[in-house]
Amino acid sequence: MVNITHKSNTLRKAIAQAIVKVSLPETIQSIQNRTVPKGDVLECARVAGLFAAKRTADMIPDCHPLPVEFTAVSYDVGEMEVTIFVEIHTIYKTGVEVEAMHAASVVALTMYDMLKPIDKGVSIEQIKLVEKKGGKSDRKKDLEQTLKAAVIVCSDSISAGKKEDRAGLVIKSKLEKVGVLVPVYQIIPDEKDQIQQVCLKQAKDKMNLVIFTGGTGLSPRDVTPEALEEILERRIPGIEEAIRNYGQQRTPYAMLSRSVAGLIGDSLVLGLPGSTNGASESMDAVFPAILHIFKVMEGARHD
Repeated sequence: MVNITHKSNTLRKAIAQAIVKVSLPETIQSIQNRTVPKGDVLECARVAGLFAAKRTADMIPDCHPLPVEFTAVSYDVGEMEVTIFVEIHTIYKTGVEVEAMHAASVVALTMYDMLKPIDKGVSIEQIKLVEKKGGKSDRKKDLEQTLKAAVIVCSDSISAGKKEDRAGLVIKSKLEKVGVLVPVYQIIPDEKDQIQQVCLKQAKDKMNLVIFTGGTGLSPRDVTPEALEEILERRIPGIEEAIRNYGQQRTPYAMLSRSVAGLIGDSLVLGLPGSTNGASESMDAVFPAILHIFKVMEGARHD
């Protein structure tokens, strides 16, 4: 199965359909009058669909087991067909499109099985996804912006040439994957004044994102949070909480991180951990959803 451990839980919804066509008008009448010999077709098929929704991962090899938190089966009964709709909700890391289509398929197959003794011309058609919400599709507009970022590595040893940077390059790569340009990549020592000067310069140059990595630990030279806190105009604690919560689910050491987030003008400033894993997981925790902040600020300017 595809690795989804880096993803965050979000509300996800999907609606799928299937169409059961009959060859005799009397078949529809039998369904509506509940006179089909095998029983109440619509109700039996609905129950089968509920079971199918919860058992999708057992049937489809690459589907992840997930919590199905809502399932609804509804019907649109026409003159010669029954259109089935299955809606499924979950709060999880991956979507429920396949669960919805699997359930719709089983509803249709159950109807077929119950109707075949009275109608040899029943067919199943148009099993498809009708609608989905949650995940990447909801963040598409956030990814259509043209944004620029500066990545600043704060490290005495890296700036002195004693170590190679990896965390900054990971951040740069993840930004580029979501369409953010990174014209500035800079390495500086753990000096409070220099951190502040670099940050203010990037904000003055209208950089959309200014991301620092390193200096968020607890050693005497870890001063990035203190440096940024003094110059941030507005803190955004929700971003900080999201980063720590995401990290805490992966390692208990995340509680020691002192990540910082806030605004200087229209520039979003982040202070992230200096370890490669810490930086990577921090980016996964908030990107690309964090890019919505620029849509919010743009809308505020136009109000």
